[in-house]
Amino acid sequence: MKLTHLALVLSLLAAPLAQAQAHAVSGAAVLKLTQQYVDVAPKRYVGSPGHTAAENFIKDHFKPEIAKGNFVVDEFVARNTPAGPFTMRNLIVKFPSTNPAKRDSIIVLASHYETNFPLKDINFVGANDGACTSALLIALGQYYRDHPPQGYSVWLLFTDGEEAIANWSASDSLYGSRHLAAKWSGDGTLPHIKAFILADMIGWKQMKINRDGNSTPWLEDLLTKAGHDTGHAAYISTQGQPIEDDHLPFKQRGVPVLDVIDYEYGTKQDPEAFHHTEQDTMDKLSAQSLQVSADIFVDLVKLVSER
Repeated sequence: MKLTHLALVLSLLAAPLAQAQAHAVSGAAVLKLTQQYVDVAPKRYVGSPGHTAAENFIKDHFKPEIAKGNFVVDEFVARNTPAGPFTMRNLIVKFPSTNPAKRDSIIVLASHYETNFPLKDINFVGANDGACTSALLIALGQYYRDHPPQGYSVWLLFTDGEEAIANWSASDSLYGSRHLAAKWSGDGTLPHIKAFILADMIGWKQMKINRDGNSTPWLEDLLTKAGHDTGHAAYISTQGQPIEDDHLPFKQRGVPVLDVIDYEYGTKQDPEAFHHTEQDTMDKLSAQSLQVSADIFVDLVKLVSER
């Protein structure tokens, strides 16, 4: 009887580690995808050939969804940027739930896919800032293609125009998410979104996911739980501050939001030394950090659907 009880306790303690080792999505595969993405489109600022190459790279990985009509190109013109009008495109990939009772409810997983426009004249590739999280969404899409959601439907959102065209402000940033939040508010999509979960800068070797003061508290609590569930609690900080990011336009319209971000990206002397510089390169990333991020995102989808 004592041995049976001990075995049960040990199995419960080992459960988070076993779940993390199951790895629905491979961090090494995400790192490889990131390298391919950066190779194809190192500069992806709006209006550039690289921006088109980035779009095509994403589309090439979702041909089955395009064939099914589950890939949406949300094209719009951002007219009032400091550099004049730009055509931008949000890319949306839909994975409907297999559960009819939950199919109309949506979890949006998002990341921006372009690079910073003001840095277009330097060798800025945004390996951590946009590339690795775009690759993460692609890998998550490959997983949900083979394992359709059984809870809420999952929509992947590659946002355009997250970065400022000149200097970050409420009017010069978040072009794609501001446009889409308004569009989905008008067409009735917004009330169906149970959670908007954003991935940003979560591939760094020294990643520590910060707590975001602009995220919905119950989603921050689920992030903490996901860290424990997957055996990755050490990668999630209890400290943070409010972050302005692609989740804000949705928060402002009443959608529960979560920004999964490590905004400290640099050295001890300068915690933002690599952010928006030529030092945001592939050597800063690791398969382990991307594994942690992938595990947490898969678990978050499960937790939100069960809530």
